[in-house]
Amino acid sequence: MRGKKVYIVIFIISIIGLAIVQYQYLRIGLNLAKIQFNQKIGLAIHEIKNDLAQPNQLTFLVGKAITKDSIYFNLAADSIQEASRYFMNDFLKDKLLQHGIKTAFTYNLYAKDSTDYLRSPKSYGDKNDLLKYTLTLDGYLPTLVKKRLILELRFQNLNSYFLSQLNGLTIPSLLFILAIIIVIFWVLKSFYWQQHLITTTNEFINNLTHELKTPVFSIGIASKILLEKATQENKELVGMIRNQVTKLNSQIEKVLDLASLESKKGFINKKIVDFKPVILTIIKEFEQIAALENINFIGEAKGNSYMLMCDSYHLENAINSLLENAKKYAKEHSHIEFLAVKENKKLTIRVKDNGIGISAADKKKIFDKFFRVSSGDVHNVKGYGLGLNYVKRIVKLHKGKITVLSSLGKGSEFIISLPLLS
Repeated sequence: MRGKKVYIVIFIISIIGLAIVQYQYLRIGLNLAKIQFNQKIGLAIHEIKNDLAQPNQLTFLVGKAITKDSIYFNLAADSIQEASRYFMNDFLKDKLLQHGIKTAFTYNLYAKDSTDYLRSPKSYGDKNDLLKYTLTLDGYLPTLVKKRLILELRFQNLNSYFLSQLNGLTIPSLLFILAIIIVIFWVLKSFYWQQHLITTTNEFINNLTHELKTPVFSIGIASKILLEKATQENKELVGMIRNQVTKLNSQIEKVLDLASLESKKGFINKKIVDFKPVILTIIKEFEQIAALENINFIGEAKGNSYMLMCDSYHLENAINSLLENAKKYAKEHSHIEFLAVKENKKLTIRVKDNGIGISAADKKKIFDKFFRVSSGDVHNVKGYGLGLNYVKRIVKLHKGKITVLSSLGKGSEFIISLPLLS
């Protein structure tokens, strides 16, 4: 639960940070858009002023409208003024478009004495948020009316216009942020679903193995009583039953240990210990097994002491698992070597065999849960694929490292490296 909260907090902080960065980029983009707009409007105003200074069809029509001279046209003065309003609007719109300005605008042509002459067909009224650009006209029109004429351009809601200019950046950025949120949400959902599945599986395994321990214990007691009372002919059969019960109990314990580590309910209990006596015990016990099963075994522990911060129980089980694997995957005339030695302030443990070996493809998977090295489609060795996964977890919890050297048909060597205290 604590880890889940940490992931969620990191996710929220990352999204907020990304949004802040995007907002800052947007502000910079808006400022650049405003600067660019001012440059464009400056060029457009310069051209507008030059064109309106010259006598041409537009200035002639506007001149007749503002002087209310209808002699040249067969129209009323009001009609001439209405036509001039639209012609002037189209002229200004065209000039703005030529400089890349596509936003809506209004205009007002008036004299210095506040006399209004022409207004655009559309009006924004006297709003305070209007952006205004004024230019004082020269040439033909001021000379005609003998007054100082001013043309005022008004723009409303330019932020929307600037944002529309930045759509090529803002929309993809928002889409990318949305995509990141969806992907991260999906990953977290999948992660927590898998965690829930693993927890449920481990609970089922725990319940199942605990249920199995009772009948296994009962069979063990019964077989022990039978062994004491068995005839010489039946002792071998009862002994076989006891061996199988012992193996089954060992597998149950291994499953429980692995499940407790995964669920984090059973943390390893590390203490400062001299691990060499444990190593010597492992060597001695395996020598007895090797003698019974005709295995050529060489075990050696070099150095005076192996001071480790470790959980002796789990670490001993991990090393025994490697020796058990070496025995299980042995060939005829099997040879197993075990070496413990101090190297560069680390305890190095090597388990080497001349067994069937591991292929290059299988080497990448041997530490995966439930994976077992096989020969073709037939598993020649019984097991559940838990041993090496358990070994790797234990070594990792002791801040160590495990590697494997192997060639198919030539045997394998597992190397554990653990940090020494001294």
